[in-house]
Amino acid sequence: MTTSLIVQTSFLGDMVLTTPLIAYLADRGPVDVVCTPAAAALLANNPHVRETIAYDKRNADRGVRGFLKLTARLRGGHYDAAYHAQGSVRSGALTLAAGIRDRVGFASSAGHRFYTTRVAPLENVHHAARLLSLGTRDPLREMPPAMVRPQLFPGGAEREAVDALLGAGVGRDRLFALAPGSVWATKRWPYYADVARLLRKEGTIVVIGGSGDAALADEIMDALGGDAINATGKLSLLASAELIGRAALLVTNDSAPQHLASAMNTPTIAVFGPTVPEFGFGPLAERTAIAGVTTLACRPCDKHGPQRCPLGHWRCMREITADDVARLAHAVLEGAA
Repeated sequence: MTTSLIVQTSFLGDMVLTTPLIAYLADRGPVDVVCTPAAAALLANNPHVRETIAYDKRNADRGVRGFLKLTARLRGGHYDAAYHAQGSVRSGALTLAAGIRDRVGFASSAGHRFYTTRVAPLENVHHAARLLSLGTRDPLREMPPAMVRPQLFPGGAEREAVDALLGAGVGRDRLFALAPGSVWATKRWPYYADVARLLRKEGTIVVIGGSGDAALADEIMDALGGDAINATGKLSLLASAELIGRAALLVTNDSAPQHLASAMNTPTIAVFGPTVPEFGFGPLAERTAIAGVTTLACRPCDKHGPQRCPLGHWRCMREITADDVARLAHAVLEGAA
């Protein structure tokens, strides 16, 4: 039996995509995860995780004091191996200082000098499979879709929160979830209100996202005359996953809700503009479709998506119409995509 530690303190979507690695290592022994406080909530109820260790590196645990405090805690865990799903120098130094002898990470990571095993990251695979290769230590191993698909485990509290939000009778309607937000401005497709009008004829529209997405949600609500459910800022991440799991379809940008839908195996339309699925962050649900303009020489323009279009035209998003996305939605729902 092997006791493993996973270090993942990146974006929330990265934490979701780390869950296949967690499940793989859990078959071999206990798994603890160092993560941000927000990501720790995503791992609640996960049967593959023995303990989440919250590391608030930007606030309460910032600086040398927080680093040493966490080092001391990890040293007491007597881990056999550490897996660096997040590859910073700080993370590498953390597991070295904790005395973990077997330290695995990507050869291209900033902290690679701290690793005892360096795995070559493949560029032509999904990032979930890339992370999983840290556990197999073989980036070329064939991985079936079920092995790579993320997993989240909403519990009773999340189900109750979604029941309360939806209210009586909504469960009998077909739900269409829309996720208009993104940290990166150029990733926000501008026609969610238009596609909401098209999809409302066939079910109930529910808008999901964080509190920072309130203005985007208001635009959709206004377009529908208030005839929709606004869930932005009202649910935890895990409860948002529960809500997405109940939806017939999610329409989303290249952002965290896409990964929640992958974990819940919800049919997904993912709108890609400045980025492309080939970066390794596309949807992993069984039924998906990508909306994107494939004829632009300037695309992709950025690994994450800049705040402004470098050329000023933003055609990668403006030329994807609501009709385009609605057609893909119907194809996915009918199993033709």
